[in-house]
Amino acid sequence: MPKKMNKSKKEGYDVIVGIPSLNEADNISFVTQQVDWGLKKFFPEYKSLIINVDNNSPDGTKSAFLETKTKTIKKYITTPPKIVGKGNNFYNLFKEVKKQKAKAVLVVDADLRSISPEWVEKMIAPILDGYEYILPLYSRNEYDGTITNFICYPLLYGILGYDIRQPIAGDFAFSDTLNEYWLSRRWHPNTYQFGIDIFMTMHAVFGNFKVGQVILGSKIHKPSAPKLGIMFTEVISTLFKNILHEKKAWQQNFKLNKIPIISNGYHSEPQGLSIDYKDIKLTALNYFTEHQNVINRMLTPMINKEVKKLMGVGNMKIDSGLWQKIVFDSLLYYYKSHYNLKVIEAFKSLYFARVASYIKETLDYSYEESEEIINKQAKLFFRNREDLIKRLK
Repeated sequence: MPKKMNKSKKEGYDVIVGIPSLNEADNISFVTQQVDWGLKKFFPEYKSLIINVDNNSPDGTKSAFLETKTKTIKKYITTPPKIVGKGNNFYNLFKEVKKQKAKAVLVVDADLRSISPEWVEKMIAPILDGYEYILPLYSRNEYDGTITNFICYPLLYGILGYDIRQPIAGDFAFSDTLNEYWLSRRWHPNTYQFGIDIFMTMHAVFGNFKVGQVILGSKIHKPSAPKLGIMFTEVISTLFKNILHEKKAWQQNFKLNKIPIISNGYHSEPQGLSIDYKDIKLTALNYFTEHQNVINRMLTPMINKEVKKLMGVGNMKIDSGLWQKIVFDSLLYYYKSHYNLKVIEAFKSLYFARVASYIKETLDYSYEESEEIINKQAKLFFRNREDLIKRLK
């Protein structure tokens, strides 16, 4: 059972649950209800608060949240008009957590359809027991969260040596100490946008906070199928910058840190997802042509020759081995180019080629077989990290 808190505290809250949003009027009431039931069922002795940190949504998100009947007190906080960004919402939440002196915080996405009261207990209880950062382990469709599968997860595993399967999950629990630490770090412009999730996870790692994972079953939400939006640029530029800024720390780490799974649970059937393979392949080819000049400089000659051969004939087969070399080349060139965003845009075309290749490879695979490819890919990154370290030096 979670440890008891000081009951004499007259101000603030013990536990806060934040729900960041932008135009989520259709689902935020459901999420709020599940959170309220979870707090009252599992943590009735704690003083709790539910906060909707919003981007001034014009669709009625505020009304949908505040009009939801709950036993837990609710609060609505918004950014000013025309100021959007998930990271801006998190920044407002972090400041409120500090103000309220909360000891345990949970953040859940407003579009969740699979959240249950049990999620609240599984995520918050470890924080009250001494963990400082809790991430979920989901059953996710093999084509959902491709930025995680092909870039964030293998780089955290392979470069930083941390086996965190869902580093940008969107749902996190954390302590007041980690909350203070995030506020004290340097925030780049993309941190205030979609870069916030990877910023949080990487600084939890760099700060040596106690990290754990909990099994939550299937994540059913508005899935993030591969797309060309600004999300890719914001996440990957944040990821690359933080890896490179902290290179002295991880270059000395020669072991893999297995992050404990601290709750019982099972991996249920993942959410279905429709994927347009032809569109993804065409996008990769178009972007590859558009950014050819940067790619020629970004990739080493041997890798560039191999990639051109595969892309030129449309025989898109970027396997795990070639992908690992592409990512390392791209990260190094981003460093040499002084963080030029044109490198991220060029890298995007190769990411789409890797996604298309993976889809073709796994069409007849089960979820478990597809997941094994992602795990082996991460291990390949780790086995070849010494090459990256030598080239950085």
